[in-house]
Amino acid sequence: MSFADALDVLYEDNHLVAVNKPCGWPSAHFSGEDETMDRVVKEYLKEKYHNAGNVFLGIVHRLDKPVSGVLLFARTSKSAARISEQFRDNLIEKTYWAVLDDRVAGQPPARPLEPAGTMEDWLRKDPVKGGVRVVEPHTILAKQAILHYVIKGEHDGLTLLEIRPQTGRTHQLRVQFASRGRPIYGDSKYGSRFSLGPGIGLHARSVTFLHPTRHEPITLTAEVPRAWLGRFAHLLHQPE
Repeated sequence: MSFADALDVLYEDNHLVAVNKPCGWPSAHFSGEDETMDRVVKEYLKEKYHNAGNVFLGIVHRLDKPVSGVLLFARTSKSAARISEQFRDNLIEKTYWAVLDDRVAGQPPARPLEPAGTMEDWLRKDPVKGGVRVVEPHTILAKQAILHYVIKGEHDGLTLLEIRPQTGRTHQLRVQFASRGRPIYGDSKYGSRFSLGPGIGLHARSVTFLHPTRHEPITLTAEVPRAWLGRFAHLLHQPE
């Protein structure tokens, strides 16, 4: 099987390539032998363009290993610098779909969410447990985290949200909802009672950015994983 068959390529030109990342795959490698999306995309480009040498691939953002959805890479150093700058300056609009459980494991159901709202917290990485937690505002080493959400559907104790993060902190969406007693489905790290195989109920649905050379807006949208179509069918097919 070729690398083209293994990838769901959402967009490609001489400057950029974007894929629909499967859950359970790391976005990029640091060390070790685990297969990662950047390695697979590089091999795809080498195979497609018959390139025997090194292939440049700029990593401009990442998705957590259990998260699926739009993952964007740059194909030139200039494009990498320009897209990275857009991410740093919060000029890129990111939309996520999330399925929430109505309770943290071992705790009573959480209070219902408002139909739409904004969440603001301060998050700090926990060097002992290895995760992220909500702390008091302006705590040393903590970072402000803001998101906006709209409820798209509810069924049998689960809630489907569309989320637009205003900031991009580590595990931000996972921690902010879990801290309110509504963990993301399958996210056992933050208290979910359920399992979703190698993934969790968090999907990077779309990304809107300015093309690095043409400077026109581009929106890329990724279909949800196949596992969602069965497990969350009642949520996904509710009338608007």
